Amino acid sequence: MIIALSVLLLGSLAYLDAKVRYSLNDRQWQLPARVYARVLSLYPGKLIAADDLQRELQHLGYRTASDWQQPGTVKRQGGDFWIHSRGFNANGAVNNAQRFTVRIVNNTVEKLQLPGSIDLERAALEPLEIGSIYPRHQEDRILVKLDEVPSSLTEILLLVEDRDFYQHFGISPRSIARALVTNVKAGRTLQGGSTITQQLVKNVFLTADRSLWRKGLEAVMSVLVEVHFSKEKILESYLNEVYLGQEGAKAIHGFALASRHYFNRPLEELNAAQIALMVGMVKGPSYFHPWRNPQRAKQRRNLVLSVMAEHQLITPQQSTQFKQQSLGLVKSNAREFVFPAYLDLVRRQLRRDYNAQSLQTEGMKIFTAFDPIAQHHAEVSVAAVLSAQPESLQGAMVVTNVSSGDVVAVVGGRKMRYAGFNRALDAVRPIGSLIKPAVYLAALQQSHRYSLATRISDAPVEVAGRDGTIWRPRNFDRKNHGSPLLHSALANSYNQATARLGMDIGLSEVISMVEQLGVKRPISALPSMLLGAVGLSPFEVAAMYQTIASAGVYSPLRSIVDITDKDDVVLARYPVVRKVAVEKPLMHLLHYSMLEVVQEGTGKSVYQTLPADYLVAGKTGTTNDLRDSWFAGFAGDYLSVVWLGRDDNGGAGLTGSSGALKVWRKFFEAISYQPLDFSVPAGIAYHWIDSQSGLLSREVCEGARYMPFLQGTAPTERSSCRATLPGVLQWFKNLF
Repeated sequence: MIIALSVLLLGSLAYLDAKVRYSLNDRQWQLPARVYARVLSLYPGKLIAADDLQRELQHLGYRTASDWQQPGTVKRQGGDFWIHSRGFNANGAVNNAQRFTVRIVNNTVEKLQLPGSIDLERAALEPLEIGSIYPRHQEDRILVKLDEVPSSLTEILLLVEDRDFYQHFGISPRSIARALVTNVKAGRTLQGGSTITQQLVKNVFLTADRSLWRKGLEAVMSVLVEVHFSKEKILESYLNEVYLGQEGAKAIHGFALASRHYFNRPLEELNAAQIALMVGMVKGPSYFHPWRNPQRAKQRRNLVLSVMAEHQLITPQQSTQFKQQSLGLVKSNAREFVFPAYLDLVRRQLRRDYNAQSLQTEGMKIFTAFDPIAQHHAEVSVAAVLSAQPESLQGAMVVTNVSSGDVVAVVGGRKMRYAGFNRALDAVRPIGSLIKPAVYLAALQQSHRYSLATRISDAPVEVAGRDGTIWRPRNFDRKNHGSPLLHSALANSYNQATARLGMDIGLSEVISMVEQLGVKRPISALPSMLLGAVGLSPFEVAAMYQTIASAGVYSPLRSIVDITDKDDVVLARYPVVRKVAVEKPLMHLLHYSMLEVVQEGTGKSVYQTLPADYLVAGKTGTTNDLRDSWFAGFAGDYLSVVWLGRDDNGGAGLTGSSGALKVWRKFFEAISYQPLDFSVPAGIAYHWIDSQSGLLSREVCEGARYMPFLQGTAPTERSSCRATLPGVLQWFKNLF
């Protein structure tokens, strides 16, 4: 019996020894993939508002300091900023911390300099972390090495939690006795009897069960840990493992992540009071939780500050000053920097290349095109319009960079901080008149038949379906408009003229053009498709309009830029892909008509607030019974698609111009600084055209309009000319 028990005991001990030796030695914490925004680059000529730069610095946790001597500090006076940036690695490149000044005048970086008035070509701010892809058990941590941890943190941690750490061998009877005496004197729990090693063993290998059996295992395994590992390895593991709170389903582990979580700063930027607060929480993260129990947390912090002063880690005067301070936490609403709609897009694009296990455990860093400035203005714009509407009305918005196809902002619904149905990606709704640019572009491609000056019929239309039903599209104003010129039919969004035009050139030609513009979803060849009886999500519409905005260059919409591993080694790059889908001269004709949409047509309310000389182009969209309100438009920097509607497909009561356009307009007012480039490409010739007949005219003639044509496609016949005094005066003015 004794032999059997001895064998069992030795076997158990060998098992525990192997478990400790191999598990802790090769400890691979399950590290979530972290998702970051774009790096904000600053350089002379950079277009950015001073308040937007200030907001980004606040999001990054920069604190105001008049001397700006420490990384993570800033001073501002009007448009002048004195910034001490943090060092960071992003996109496989190392960026060192540096001090520099920025002057912003009229939303433009006018001057960028190092101390001593030395001109600087470029400076960068670290990317904002916008989310993570967690393991199933929802643990989170940021790994740090022992030499990266402030010495003041390790010193006070050992004073409070384990003063004999470097003397004991895993368990310390003397620590237990001293903790008992200290706690009785203080009248509260200030010190614990468990050693750092015991706490590490409990966190890594055991449960929170308080049974004698569990305590016995803890003691044995603690001794084994001390046998196999150095004190430095044990302390480093503890600093990364210790549990310091909960945010929803996410467990906060380690001091580095807790520093970010509670103060939005890296460990090395914390002051003594903030370090004392975190060390004080070790004893009971829930009991001393600073957001839920601020008074209790403050008392605990002050006790730790007293210990720090007693052992000369700080002076008594500093201790008194720190005790008078608030807890210095970031807002308890930790959802402020949560962007579920954009993260949803990132996850979907990641799934094409990585399995869930890699994303949840290997600590990869995902660098995206997300722009916090654009996201802020997108959210403000959507919220401003929806706040005046019933709760049942929802909205979605996708914003891209015109030149690259990068998705810089996504709004997925009215509740922007909560994951759920992502309308930007998944609300597949009829797009109404947003399809019309593709119809007219397909017609203009047949340049031997159509130009912007071609007259087309806007007479009523009837098309019999195979099932005997009759399709009778009507204009929104219920009127017929004779034979407008093609450009005018698009600008005013005439349904009857569009339906006739589309059926004349052929449904297959229109569908082919929609596909050329970047739509991947299959489209049924039904006449109603010509007026937008095509279900697409706002994201899919953005893909289509991205090609239009970039003058015919197709770029797949991109959210991910680079991926690195936890050691900053680049794993993958996602370069911008460009392919000419539609020739530039043809797109110039479409841009002309889409400029006309917002200057004279259905979208002219854009210029109620935008400057009259600021060129933008766009298209309104409204579906039957006012169920869906759409607007898609672009300037030289951004493209944005906005949808408003109800999830139950009920009537929204809004047209494209009375709903979605208002969101779009507010966004572009706030953030767009580059007007549309409407320079004339090779292969285009402008002519004066009579706006009624579509025939050649002259500048001095009544109703004359200066219009673009593909080379050699302008009309040859002239209209009769009735000169007007304003026209003659303008002609003389143009001569000089």
